[in-house]
Amino acid sequence: MNTAVQLALLLSFLAGAATLLGGALAFVIRKENLAALSLGLGFSAGVMLYVSFTELLPQAQQVLQKMYGAVPGGWLSTGVFFGGILLAWFIDICLPSHHVELHTLDPQDKLKRLGLFTALALAIHNFPEGLATFMAALESPQLGISVAAAVAIHNIPEGVAVALPVYHATGSRLQAFTYSALSGLAEPAGALVGFWLVRAWLHDALFGVMFALVGGIMVYIALDELLPTAHEYGSGHRVILGVVGGMAVMALSLLIF
Repeated sequence: MNTAVQLALLLSFLAGAATLLGGALAFVIRKENLAALSLGLGFSAGVMLYVSFTELLPQAQQVLQKMYGAVPGGWLSTGVFFGGILLAWFIDICLPSHHVELHTLDPQDKLKRLGLFTALALAIHNFPEGLATFMAALESPQLGISVAAAVAIHNIPEGVAVALPVYHATGSRLQAFTYSALSGLAEPAGALVGFWLVRAWLHDALFGVMFALVGGIMVYIALDELLPTAHEYGSGHRVILGVVGGMAVMALSLLIF
């Protein structure tokens, strides 16, 4: 296993591990203070959108147009990009809703079940994020670090969303922490699938298709998951500040490095 693959797997693991931090924060954060997380969620969405439209999709177009010609490659990369959006949407509609309204977590006997369904939904939801981090890191370590940071930021409130209802229902820190950890393990699992694909079918066309697919998935996550949740936890101005900040940081990191 070469160094690039090792780094890609490590970044995916670290991104998933951020769910553990959210699980731990659930024990000390007052739920009314969760509004502060809207800035981080907006930041994460900004990074994902910027990376998708300025890095992943152009990289996919460049690779596929080089292999298949300008017009066929352009159609293929665009089609796969929107296919990634549709894939993420299909996964989403097949799951029970995991948007947790923290102020409605009552009565107590429903909390644990809510936490368990949330953990299951997030585990499936996190799988393509691990794949996205892995493939981005293979393209560029700097790009992989940026994507991993964006994923990690929004995994923190996801860990809170899993652990908080379970903790309030059971009073057990261990159970709450365990379920948040299990939901985060889907990130490295997605990376391992990416590693298997790379080993089995290592080809330039595969990288082009995966970049476009992952770009579409990340756009869906940003627009359908991160931004609506960010608005639940804070004002519109805070959210847009986070989005612009995430784009600016991503742009500067790409220009400098």
